[in-house]
Amino acid sequence: MAKSAWIIDITDANFEAELVERSKQVPIVVDFWAPWCGPCRALTPLLEQVVNEQQGKVILAKVNTDENPGLAQQFASEGIPAVYGVRDGGIVNQFMGMLPEAEVRAFVASLLPTATDTEAKDAGSLESSDPAAAVKAYRTVLAEDAKHEKARVGLARTLLQTKGAEQEATTLLAGIEIGEFAEEAERLRTVIELRTDLPTSTTTGDDAEAKYNLGAAMASRGEYLPALEILLAAAEDDKALAKTKVRELMVKLFRVLGNQSEASETYRRKLQSLLY
Repeated sequence: MAKSAWIIDITDANFEAELVERSKQVPIVVDFWAPWCGPCRALTPLLEQVVNEQQGKVILAKVNTDENPGLAQQFASEGIPAVYGVRDGGIVNQFMGMLPEAEVRAFVASLLPTATDTEAKDAGSLESSDPAAAVKAYRTVLAEDAKHEKARVGLARTLLQTKGAEQEATTLLAGIEIGEFAEEAERLRTVIELRTDLPTSTTTGDDAEAKYNLGAAMASRGEYLPALEILLAAAEDDKALAKTKVRELMVKLFRVLGNQSEASETYRRKLQSLLY
């Protein structure tokens, strides 16, 4: 079948833009294949047909593993054909080998957004500009589908923009342990933990323990970067404290800021240089 606007070739060069970023707008079926692979030659035309029938609701991204072996390793693919469903930058479904046409169609259909998915995505676009409207929109989604994880996580995140809704947010996040929203749910649970479990008062003095208490109070108030700075100072003063309470709290702050964020990587390196 001839290529279409909904079928693209993915390489190391365009992986980030054409797969990761594009999947935040439209679901993507990623097909790992090679010219010498017999099952691939049977599966790929079927994937192309099913994707083209969706008229742009889903994209097929083809990866030639002979030319891009690093991408196969990145997806932890153990053989080909290997097919992954990617949505919002994360893998949400996958299969290996040849499947019957009905199962291939069901796989592609599972990636398509439902009406509530679309409503939840629209609510997400309001979180920064109009949090009250986002809360209302998320609650509308959950009235239709109480188990909708994107809406549950989105509502919890929006509610946590201000203090006072930690208990409701905890309830919303309960049970979201695996899947595409698990990482964000865990991050938000850590935000709640910092607010509710850390001391908010500080002690006088300039010793390591006093600095730790000040950093903990800052973290509980959401002052994450200043907290990291003062915690690092506490670690410099007391290596034993650095290996226990300081390290534990800084790891939680890395999770809240994003483990791969620039700030987390910077302070992680600084902490490691002190510990090791």
